[in-house]
Amino acid sequence: MPISLREFIRRLRALGFEGPEAGGRHQMMIKGELRLPIPNPHGSQDIDDALLRRVLRVAGISREEFDDAGHKRGDS
Repeated sequence: MPISLREFIRRLRALGFEGPEAGGRHQMMIKGELRLPIPNPHGSQDIDDALLRRVLRVAGISREEFDDAGHKRGDS
């Protein structure tokens, strides 16, 4: 199921990432030494499931961990 770019960034922040910050072609989310490129979806501003899985794999985040971050509330 697609996820909005806004929600994607909110969940990464809940998982300890900072940003987004300017990068080359893509903005970056940063956690320690990891610089994670943020997808730049065109048109709908939604990130499809296949792209989400690839980004999470690069970040070393399980899908369950990412989904659980969607249930956390607080300052993001």
